[in-house]
Formats: sequence, structure tokens, C-alpha cells
Amino acid sequence: MRQFLFGLATTAILFVPVSRAADKDDGFTPLFNGIDLKGLKVQYEDKDKGADPAKTFTIKEGALIVSGKPKCYIYADKNFKNYVLQFDWRFPKDSTPDSNSGCLVHIQLPHKVMPKSVEPQGRYKDHGKLYAVGFKEGLESTFNEEAHKKALRPMGEWSTTEVTCKADGSITVKLNGVLVSTGKSPLTEGPIGFQCEGWEVHFKNIKIKELK
Repeated sequence: MRQFLFGLATTAILFVPVSRAADKDDGFTPLFNGIDLKGLKVQYEDKDKGADPAKTFTIKEGALIVSGKPKCYIYADKNFKNYVLQFDWRFPKDSTPDSNSGCLVHIQLPHKVMPKSVEPQGRYKDHGKLYAVGFKEGLESTFNEEAHKKALRPMGEWSTTEVTCKADGSITVKLNGVLVSTGKSPLTEGPIGFQCEGWEVHFKNIKIKELK
């Protein structure tokens, strides 16, 4: 009996670390390293081309602090197609429901503020709703307001958004694990960015898993 119990204990000790390691190996790679802006570029309006990105985007405790001004966006300069994007976000506790930002997917050239793209909305009051930026026709989408209300956390708390973009143009958005938007886009690939639109917003754990 002692040998049997010892065997079980040994098996448990060996199993736990392996399980935890498997949890970490989720296939995602970071787009933001939590240390600096390496691998990211900033697009300002022509009138603000001399602006210093280090003043617009600062980093604190692994989070990207977006000041809100001047108006611009930060992006990973690589084409992505068929992927899952995850990121954590929050607005400061004293912010209003109109506090705004946004994730930009399928960014089209030329880069400009704001570029032709699809925006999973970053505004607090309708976070995750899909918008066509720079084009008028072709984006079909549905936003579930009731699901959004249930998933939305209090202002100042961290939330997690997951955007899945498929090669066929389909897009889904989950907020804190709850599906809030579905859509179909005529745009199917391009860089990924995050808006700076007049409100302070924080991002962290920005990562991507490219699908086969």
C-alpha cells in the first residue's frame, strides 16, 4: 500500500508541471512585447508627422498606455490572414462610456489616419461592434447588444477581446469569452493596428495565433 501511494504521489508531481507547460503552449505569439515598441510602427496625420511616438505610447508594468493624442494608430507592419487575435484592454476608472479606441484588422495601403480597414470597435459602450473604415459597402455584420451588456465589465477593470478572422472574410468578436459580433468582410488580409483617438486607453497581452 505504501508503495502504491508513493507511486500515485510521484505521478501527480510529474503530471502537474507538464499540464501547466501545455497550458502555456497555446500557439499564440506576442505582437507587443510589454517592454518597448519593437516591431510596431505609428501612423500620424500629416500635420503631426513630427510627433514623438514615445510620448503618445508609453509602457507601464507590461501595459501599453495610449495617451489619446494626437490622433493616430499603432500597427504591426505585416500582413495577417486567417488568425485569432487576443488582447486585454481597459479605460481609466473615471472614464465615460463614450471613451473610444479601436482595433483595426485587414489594414489596406496606403497607411493614413484612418486607413481602409475593418474595425472591431474599441469604444466602451459598444465594444466589439464591427465597422467598415474607409469603405461604404461590402461589410455585413451583426452586433448582439444583450450579450455585450452581460459581458462588459465595470470601467477601470481589464477585459479580454478575441477577434477571429478567417480567410473567407468572416470575422467574429468575443468579449470576455462571450460572442458579441459576427460578420463578413470584403477585405481578408493586412496589418493589425490599434487606434489612438482622443481617450486614454490601456492594452496588454496583445498576441496572435495564425491558423492553418
